[in-house]
Amino acid sequence: MNEFRWQTLMRHFGENPSLETYQQLVRAYAEPHRYYHTADHIKACLGHFDDVQALVHSPAEVEIALWFHDAVYHTRSNQNEQESAGWAVRFLQQAGVARDRCHQVHHLIMATQDHAVKNDGDTALMVDIDLAILGQETNTFAAFEAHIRQEYAWVPVAEYCQRRSKILATFLQRPHIYQTGYFQERYDAIAHTNLQAALSRLQAGILPDNRDNE
Repeated sequence: MNEFRWQTLMRHFGENPSLETYQQLVRAYAEPHRYYHTADHIKACLGHFDDVQALVHSPAEVEIALWFHDAVYHTRSNQNEQESAGWAVRFLQQAGVARDRCHQVHHLIMATQDHAVKNDGDTALMVDIDLAILGQETNTFAAFEAHIRQEYAWVPVAEYCQRRSKILATFLQRPHIYQTGYFQERYDAIAHTNLQAALSRLQAGILPDNRDNE
């Protein structure tokens, strides 16, 4: 995670560098139970954000939402996005950021909970950025699937295959996996291929990391 980038972002909110919060985020994303939802994921998201920044209406809000969107992550909880959004809002409120901007950041983070289709452009881009991994080359996608399994290693194999299959199938049922033209053109076809292959393996009871079957 890039400290200079964080400091630059803080200036967009009229805030001091807030290095204490930056360090707290660094520690959160380095928690030992994380394999995919790490600082590398945030770095990748910010890279995709840079690619589409010209399309974003409120870039500072989207960027800080990306920094915070997985700040709280526990696989046994269904409150991760809510708690991550709450942390972000508390931080912004303490910095004196206007209520409407805080609300927007909260909304953007919560959109990553179900990755549903959204009507406004910034939220659609937020979701597409978070899902960009689905449309990456085969080895990168395979590593992603293996890391997700590692995060959920406590779930029995049969249950994991069933639950993960349901999630992946939901994306395949959409007319487009991505909501915005930028991501559709670049990643939709690859994402379909990746997801279909992963779904076929899971439905056959084959985990993404063969070591888990031993």
